[in-house]
Amino acid sequence: MTADRGPSRDAVRAVFLGSGAFAVPVLSALVEAPEIELVGVVSAPDRPSGRRAEPTPVPVARRARELGLPLLQPARLRAPEGVAEVAALRADFGVLADYGQIVPRTVLELVPRGILNVHPSALPRHRGASPIAATILAGDSIAAVSLIRMDEGLDTGPIVAQERWSLDGTETAETLEAEAARRGAELVRRSLGPWLAGMLPAMEQGDAGVTLTRPLRREDGRLDPGRPARDLERQVRAYVPWPGTYVETGLGRLIVQEAEVADGVPGDTAGTLVADADGLALTTAVGRLRLKRAQLAGRRATDAASLRRGAPTLVGQTVALR
Repeated sequence: MTADRGPSRDAVRAVFLGSGAFAVPVLSALVEAPEIELVGVVSAPDRPSGRRAEPTPVPVARRARELGLPLLQPARLRAPEGVAEVAALRADFGVLADYGQIVPRTVLELVPRGILNVHPSALPRHRGASPIAATILAGDSIAAVSLIRMDEGLDTGPIVAQERWSLDGTETAETLEAEAARRGAELVRRSLGPWLAGMLPAMEQGDAGVTLTRPLRREDGRLDPGRPARDLERQVRAYVPWPGTYVETGLGRLIVQEAEVADGVPGDTAGTLVADADGLALTTAVGRLRLKRAQLAGRRATDAASLRRGAPTLVGQTVALR
């Protein structure tokens, strides 16, 4: 606990489940909350990282260790040993954010006052594993963080609180996640006391406007010039830093890190890298995707003008349509 704040005498025993960077500000909010006593953190196991594949803690596990909090890292939460570890905490209440595993009924039933899930979308829109990328890909003008009481479904529980804000169309997944994490932590701070006091109603989501997302895969990053440049520009922003976006050329994979939409030119045929001022652009079904920063496999990332000077034969390379 922090030096200046800690649980009150009648604080509720609570457990936090989280793994990724999105969840770290939420953990910080819980550590400071006087309404609860944080008796344990459940996070993903350490993962191999780097050339030596050394075990590396996920962001929440790292932060929990820094704070000296009891840390559980079951490989499978639904396994009997995982359930037993959580049961031993004797928590009355829980909060989850960016954990990465489905929480089974056996664990939900261990926590009498329920588990609140911090989900970065305007539920019921963008349920599932990749809501932030989905928000950008869809060109949504509004982003949100929802606080729901967990049930056995995939982000289907009733909504306890929700905050929305406007997007300007320049956000990347990285910047939007950081903003959603900040707002999610604040939403938890504001809602925790009223929820535990029984002052916040939980409203059913309903079925209108439901969309589902799935975990992202490396191949999702391939850009298809048979689609409009507007869609590809969103894809570039949505997949920073994972899985990234790319096209395959005769010179190897070209990784696109930043891009913008530009007007097409008469005679453009979708799927060609063309000269664009002193840089490069990809012709698409509608308009051009002007490259701002890109990287040929095996080389350093650079601006498009420097890339073209270093690899002039990129001009004229064709990119297959899906």
